[in-house]
Amino acid sequence: MYGRHRIDFAVVRRRRKTLEISVEPDASVVVAAPLDAPIEAIAEKVRKRAAWVRRQQRFFSQFMPRTPERRYLAGETHLYLGRQYRLKVVRLGRPGVEMTRGFITVHTREPDRPEVTRRLVEGWYRKQARAKFEERLEVSLARFPNPEAFRPTGLIVRRMDKRWGSLSPSGRLLLNRRLIEAPVDTIDYVIAHELCHMAEPHHGAAFYRLLDRVMPDWAGRKGRLEERMA
Repeated sequence: MYGRHRIDFAVVRRRRKTLEISVEPDASVVVAAPLDAPIEAIAEKVRKRAAWVRRQQRFFSQFMPRTPERRYLAGETHLYLGRQYRLKVVRLGRPGVEMTRGFITVHTREPDRPEVTRRLVEGWYRKQARAKFEERLEVSLARFPNPEAFRPTGLIVRRMDKRWGSLSPSGRLLLNRRLIEAPVDTIDYVIAHELCHMAEPHHGAAFYRLLDRVMPDWAGRKGRLEERMA
């Protein structure tokens, strides 16, 4: 505990002599510890660095995706691939969603029920996200010298509150559904970033050397993502 705040941390044991604390971009805390380090000593180290940990977490939290409140009413603005579209809700017997001339048009039997509109729009976004992310995954893999060595074991699309993407220990790529609202070049950045974790699990110097090689302009893309989707 640090004041009223609880700091949760994961411990990764390695053949090393010292403890190292890192705060990841999703604000999670990881402690690299010697194989024989007692948990009490690890916890004490985290307590001593608690002020620094909280500063790092606050820094990263400003870049986390913040979902604006949506009411799913006609005339509301929604994003798709970095562009704004107005929501149009039309009474029609067969439910569905289509994009036409600056509008995301929802066909529904119940145009006065925003929860129905929301369900239809979210379903449409998920479908679009799956297709677009699979397409951009192939484009991103081509950036690597040996693409098949970096191919994930699967692709999962899910709405998340705190991360744009992640790579599981088994190599599955998880992407935030909200990324379909972002510009294509920033989607490519998130995918390339996560694919680099196939070779480099942590955000160390080797990770950033690899990211620099496959996407030299990644920092600019990252900045545009944070600015556009804040």
